[in-house]
Amino acid sequence: MARDSRRGFLRKAGLLSATNLFGLVAAKSWANNLETALNSVQHLSAEQLATEEDFWYYIQQSFTVSAGIINLNNGGVSPAPRSVQDAMKRYYDYSNEAPSYYMWRILDQGREPLRARLAEIAGCSKEEIAINRNSSEGLETVIFGLTLEKGDEIVAAKQDYPNMVNAYKQRELRDGIKMAWINLELPSEDEDYLVQQYVNAFTAKTKVVHITHIINWNGQIIPVRKIADEAHKRGIQVIVDGAHSFAHFDFKIPDLGADYFAASLHKWLYAPIGSGLLYVKQNRIKNLYPLFAAPNAQDDNIRKFEALGTRPFFIEQAIGKAIDFHHMIGIERKQKRLHYLKNYWMEKVKSIPGVILNTSLNSKWGCAIGNVGVAGKKPSELDSFLLNNYKIHTVAIEWENIKGVRITPNVYTTTKDLDVLVEGILQFSSQQTK
Repeated sequence: MARDSRRGFLRKAGLLSATNLFGLVAAKSWANNLETALNSVQHLSAEQLATEEDFWYYIQQSFTVSAGIINLNNGGVSPAPRSVQDAMKRYYDYSNEAPSYYMWRILDQGREPLRARLAEIAGCSKEEIAINRNSSEGLETVIFGLTLEKGDEIVAAKQDYPNMVNAYKQRELRDGIKMAWINLELPSEDEDYLVQQYVNAFTAKTKVVHITHIINWNGQIIPVRKIADEAHKRGIQVIVDGAHSFAHFDFKIPDLGADYFAASLHKWLYAPIGSGLLYVKQNRIKNLYPLFAAPNAQDDNIRKFEALGTRPFFIEQAIGKAIDFHHMIGIERKQKRLHYLKNYWMEKVKSIPGVILNTSLNSKWGCAIGNVGVAGKKPSELDSFLLNNYKIHTVAIEWENIKGVRITPNVYTTTKDLDVLVEGILQFSSQQTK
């Protein structure tokens, strides 16, 4: 499909009138202008829109990202759109006018509507969603809250997130549970291989399996539902680390067959830094102890997991604006764009001598996150080269058998940014082969 010029695109979207041109730079009008732009491309499929640079350039303007650096480490934490930042700052100022009144009696009353909106995205009951600070807090609530006895076994992967690995090691040391660590060879597009690695580790003593939906090191998507089904056949509970999957691509939490699921909302929902959610299946709530003591530890009310004391209400309530932004773009459009960006740079570098791709290009097995290495070189060397010579921020990964530089673009990333990345990888690789 032929691409229009940016001027042509904006004219078609009705954005070049004097009134609307002012709206382009007026933060308070941004939501309406974005909606106008989205309405103008309703005739395009999500896949077609994924390649329309003029449209995504326009989306970029709702972020306040620095022009002095190309941020390709959105996998760590994503910046929030301007509308979310403004809401958080406004709620913070509001709280400080009379903290105990405005926080506890006004802002705190917004938690229930917010819970319902998050549950809508998650595809579950609002009585299964707790609002917290990040996926580590949510998952550790589960890991430390499960009733386990000495000798009980838990299956997890060496490629899981370090906070979770350490939490299980602590329970192993403290309570005498037994960990069965599987070692995944990644990337993989072999569903049977991935499922069987977990299933083969199950024994009569296995009580829990921990599955990372997207391996954060290289973006590998794990077939959670098939593993969960096998676990449930054996009476094994399923914990899912959804730190990188929630609001990243299209799924509903119940579709995964998870008993427990946690996510960081400051990643792919673009909520304020320090916001997350915990899902606990309704029939599992009663027997899961909260991480922070609640009046009734064995209550079947999901709110027992929110007994955090005083917390930043201004952060929590700004999640609502992130949900607005998420719905404006739409999960299908976001997913298609993110996968397109990952494949855009990977397709361009895969034939460069010495370059090693550690992520699948297939949309079933990967989305935004990619990982690249150069033969004979440490990931930290490529990471430093890109930052020092091209002002590209990435992260070097050396965890278990995954070694490379993680590249994570976002909806505000342009293909021009990725062209710079490709040039950097080419230059680094060419220096190594001389």
